[in-house]
Amino acid sequence: MNGTPPTAAALPTLPAYPDPATDEVLDGGLLHELAHAFGGPFHFLLPHRFDANLAAFRAALDDAGVDGRVYYAKKANKAAAWIERVAAAGAGVDVASPGELREALGHGVRGEHLVVTGPAKHEELLRVAVLQGALIAVDTLDELDRVAALARAGAARPARLLLRRLPPAQPHSRFGMTAAELDEALTRCVRAGDAVRTEGFGFHLSGYAIQPRADLAGHLVDLCLTARARGLRADRISIGGGFAVDYAAAGDWHAFLAAQRPRHYHAGKAFPAAGFYPYHSPVAGAGALRAVLAAVPEGGRDTLAGRLRATGTLLLVEPGRALLDRAGSSVFRVQGVKDRDGYAILTVDGTSLSLSEQWFNSEYLPDPVLVTPAGRALGPGVHPACVGGATCLEPDLLTWRKIPFPARPSTGDLLVYPNTAGYQMDSNESPFHDLPLPPKVVLDGAGPRPHWHLDRRPPH
Repeated sequence: MNGTPPTAAALPTLPAYPDPATDEVLDGGLLHELAHAFGGPFHFLLPHRFDANLAAFRAALDDAGVDGRVYYAKKANKAAAWIERVAAAGAGVDVASPGELREALGHGVRGEHLVVTGPAKHEELLRVAVLQGALIAVDTLDELDRVAALARAGAARPARLLLRRLPPAQPHSRFGMTAAELDEALTRCVRAGDAVRTEGFGFHLSGYAIQPRADLAGHLVDLCLTARARGLRADRISIGGGFAVDYAAAGDWHAFLAAQRPRHYHAGKAFPAAGFYPYHSPVAGAGALRAVLAAVPEGGRDTLAGRLRATGTLLLVEPGRALLDRAGSSVFRVQGVKDRDGYAILTVDGTSLSLSEQWFNSEYLPDPVLVTPAGRALGPGVHPACVGGATCLEPDLLTWRKIPFPARPSTGDLLVYPNTAGYQMDSNESPFHDLPLPPKVVLDGAGPRPHWHLDRRPPH
């Protein structure tokens, strides 16, 4: 490389937490065989991680003595493997489109185990949801009327409803109804009679803070009691998702934020620190659910768990990313190396569309791992490089940051981005330049040479 290479201390890093299951895959030689077979980037999935994360959420409910249901938010990752695990475990799926609903039903999830979310839902989505007995999160009074009309038009069962509350602390949210609109919604639900079954309330709350979620959940319990007094069922609330994933250790995360500057990125790219996902979270995943249940809602005396138990109210949660923690990684092959002043620009065989933080004008920060044909590159060396995609667009960079790799990357080496199954893997993917979408490979079993198969949902 030209110029004087920077020292290791000069370049901030953000190593992901060590993960033995992923490390076994990186060291086993399978990845290069798959890269050769597919001729392009791919993702590998670790379904046993999904099982463990789902079990952890269920244990949090059980340990708190709370009757609840876990729904996988399907938008986090489209792989069929997750839906198959949900069906086998008798859990639920959160869907927001006709395609997602069909996919869930087609992989064995029962209609009554679906919750249908999203604003201004498509008529076809509502029609099938009513027929299949799915729980529908109603976002507006108009939508409530549409659902009731569909149920009256010949459904064999009442339409199951959750009425969505606009968060008072986020009055500009697109999601939910005001207090006055909810009061009118309850009146219309009573008037609709047997056409609808009003099962409770929900909300869509941005952010990962614990106390605001507990406060609004407590408010929903009060709404349930109000609805019951009007003769409605109202026996459950949904607090949605918003359970953070903890990608990196606290010390590494805070050191990265303190050190990173535009000079550490290709072309002096500046990312506001506030725009980064919180890659370290002291309370994450099922632990965050435990914290919400242990919190005392504003104005109350008992914990949320105690309030739910005392009122006989079920708790519904809809985690997406949190169920996919450490459940998969993304693999790209280096197909070109270009030297610049003191660092290299790598070009890989995929695009930044496969790391969806670009959607948020941000960057996926956990360091990619360099895997050579001989295994993971290790050692004290410092070989800085950013990572570009294989398109003709200047801003198509998977990683703007100059990563201090321990060896000089070469054509044919692999870059493995860890823990990408939650949103990064396919949220934005498209066949730009007619490049095929990266396939997903399901790894069965542990060890360096697990059995594998393609995810049953073919890329398209």
